[in-house]
Amino acid sequence: MAGAEVPLGADGVSLWLTDWKVDGGGAWSGRRILALVGGVHAGHLDVFVHPDQQAVDVANLEVEPGFRGQHLASVMMDALYAAYPTAWINHGGRGPQGTLWWDRYDEPAPERNVHNRPPAEWAAYFDAVAVAGQRARNAYQNRYQGVHGHREHVYRYGEALESEARRYMPVFREPDVQGPDPQKDVLHGALRLVLPPGLHRIVHDNRRDPAESAGLLLDHIGYGNLPHASAWSSTEHSAFEELAHDRLFDTPPSLDMDGGTVAARRVALEPALAAAQMRAQQPETHLTFKVRVPDGADLPLHDVKASWVTFVDSPGIEVQLAGLSWRHAQQPWHTHRAAFSPPLDAAIKPEYQRDASASYRSRYSDLGDLLPGQGPRRAESTSPFTGREADIRAMAARLHQGVAHRAERHPAEPSPSSPAIHVRPDPHQHPRPDGPGIRY
Repeated sequence: MAGAEVPLGADGVSLWLTDWKVDGGGAWSGRRILALVGGVHAGHLDVFVHPDQQAVDVANLEVEPGFRGQHLASVMMDALYAAYPTAWINHGGRGPQGTLWWDRYDEPAPERNVHNRPPAEWAAYFDAVAVAGQRARNAYQNRYQGVHGHREHVYRYGEALESEARRYMPVFREPDVQGPDPQKDVLHGALRLVLPPGLHRIVHDNRRDPAESAGLLLDHIGYGNLPHASAWSSTEHSAFEELAHDRLFDTPPSLDMDGGTVAARRVALEPALAAAQMRAQQPETHLTFKVRVPDGADLPLHDVKASWVTFVDSPGIEVQLAGLSWRHAQQPWHTHRAAFSPPLDAAIKPEYQRDASASYRSRYSDLGDLLPGQGPRRAESTSPFTGREADIRAMAARLHQGVAHRAERHPAEPSPSSPAIHVRPDPHQHPRPDGPGIRY
């Protein structure tokens, strides 16, 4: 079974369990096991995980052509069973290649495979009729491919789908989405940048004040240029994961690799590899933004997932920027952080500039830069007396009236021999008990 695949060589393999941000899944979180060989993406296993972590739905298992036949798919599936040691697992329906692989795979815990157990045990998590359809598809593929397919483990229902539906459909409960609330929760956005060499050197200098470096970064990015296409996550860690994940899938295999299979793929990948080499010469900086939507702000249409949220047709969303974190893409173990207290005024940029709101246009340019006269904090560019002109004039009038009234009651008696001014004591003022002075 498992021994039918050849072990990996000396290149080394590493596995990474990360977020898989994909539309779909509802309240189920998307998770991905990434397999890296020599730092190169070699395969991935995509799943959805129930909110209580006790059910896993397998969506996709894929190994890159240059790494097939080396037991890598089995390694990833074994890692899934280890990552969720008590969860039910639904492998779904398999295609031709998946059928051949499954016949060779030695499943570590077949008793947790929902295809092998009666629906009464797991029907609260999975649609029993849908699982029965997947079983039928897999049985057909086994016969078509002429393989065994571990059919000795598969549960025999012995009842029609109609009766199964009547019995188990009332048990099935789809959980409600309990994702972040953009009007209450702190959100973390993510952005990949290739900075000018001088700025890159400055912001990654450990000797510099992080707040100063953060200011330079924000001036370079634009306070109104926070990414609208970003999946705004509930944690900073998840935001950084998205960037590293995106970079990994955006970078083709390196030209340094040897082997006939990889060499054969280089011809087709030559333009992409050239672009990848250019990117490698310009190191990336990964940034995350910690923001909160101001109380009472109107939000555009947004799509909430299990652990992240996206904004749809954003006209420019005003946010309070509480912090900024950044790291060198190839040195993720060292992260720079700057906190802003009080928060800075910023904005998630419009998805389409033509749809930018009047509030956004009054503060930011088409490039997301602050317009002349605007500051990173609105209070810095606004006088504390703005909007209080009428109150100030009324207070001044009362003061003048008071001065005139006192002058009428106690006219001044100038002394020809002295320019000193003598103030008449107020009968309501008394010396303090502890000495000379005025008590109020």
